[in-house]
Amino acid sequence: MALSSLSRSIKGEVAIVTGAASGMGRATAHLFGDEGARVALIDINDVPLQAVVKEMTDAGYDARGWVLDLSDENEIGLVFSEIADYFGRIDILVNNAGISMFAPIDSDDYGTAWTKSMAVLLTAHTLTIRAALPFLRKSPHARIVNIASTEGLGATKHGSPYTAAKTGVIGLTRSLAVELGPENITVNCVCPGPINTGMTSAIADGDKVIFAKRRTALRRYGAPEEVAHGTLGLVLPASQYITGVTLPVDGGLTIRNA
Repeated sequence: MALSSLSRSIKGEVAIVTGAASGMGRATAHLFGDEGARVALIDINDVPLQAVVKEMTDAGYDARGWVLDLSDENEIGLVFSEIADYFGRIDILVNNAGISMFAPIDSDDYGTAWTKSMAVLLTAHTLTIRAALPFLRKSPHARIVNIASTEGLGATKHGSPYTAAKTGVIGLTRSLAVELGPENITVNCVCPGPINTGMTSAIADGDKVIFAKRRTALRRYGAPEEVAHGTLGLVLPASQYITGVTLPVDGGLTIRNA
């Protein structure tokens, strides 16, 4: 029996990347552009967002940025419709935008950390997916990738708002994979481990080295580009039979016992 021919190209497809002004979002947007996708970059911070858009357009990529507060459901709907009008379609949604708020359960600011973490890290994913669905349903290769964290597979002291939200993202991914599977829309999740981004920039380099050698199999922090490549693998047309997956990109952190 002859082998089927499956495409590993996203050239010409339209991808939305949230949290695209820095870190893993920026790396993902650049990688998708390098692969020939047309990229809609979304972020709440205008100046760094436009800087990344300029990087991409200067490199010859087809990219445009939209400033968006992902807690505003009405605005999300308007922006996603504008993206579809501008590019003509939506094929890929990468929910990458995030924050990191840690607080002890009995601290005065716990309620704020919990509410904001849930809004940005979990509820926003549902809002963007709902806004994208009418367009994804028209795509021959509809892909949704939610960026969670290894904190959703384990836990860190004082991190319950973050851990609960990221665990929720994993559950959301699995449930929507089942719900949207009959429509050939795949929904997957990437769980980055210790990655050199703005969120980890406050950690001293020496502490990063100690942690990575003690906790990861590869004994180092990862780069945003390495997470981006994990995401790329899940949005390829050829990845049509991969759905509901939680992919750790963590240097072996979650499998190392000693």
